[in-house]
Amino acid sequence: MDDTGETDVAGIFARESPYLDRYVQLGIASGRVLSVSFPDTPDEEASEDHDLLDRIFDYLGGVEEDDFADVEIALTVPTDQRRVLERVRGIPYGEQVSVETLARMTSGIDHTDEDDLNVVRTALDENPAPLLIPDHRVRDGPSAAPAVVEQKLRSLEEL
Repeated sequence: MDDTGETDVAGIFARESPYLDRYVQLGIASGRVLSVSFPDTPDEEASEDHDLLDRIFDYLGGVEEDDFADVEIALTVPTDQRRVLERVRGIPYGEQVSVETLARMTSGIDHTDEDDLNVVRTALDENPAPLLIPDHRVRDGPSAAPAVVEQKLRSLEEL
């Protein structure tokens, strides 16, 4: 059983969000999230029924402040980007940091080195699971979510 309460679930799951005015779509394998996206139209094979979608919709509806820290995400990114994204997961609900602060928080990253700051920006831009890895909480960095989604997530958390 995984942290979403589902056992060895694999597939694509999507549900339309009135708040975001688009779908929230999850790619899951072996109970781990591979991707989160926000398409206008979901994958044809997507199912609407998944416990994690229920949690996400409680969050989007303002019912529950959720940091999704217990959700397992399969991060298949370079090690330096993985360290950055793992630190992003630790930014609390309703708080924001800058790219420089995120660099300071990440081991092996020098906040004064432009190449290292570019590693941070690349990790944010290529984040496979925005919302679950809340790149919208990094105020001056890119987000892997569409700009309209990023702004609505910031508004939801009053950032």
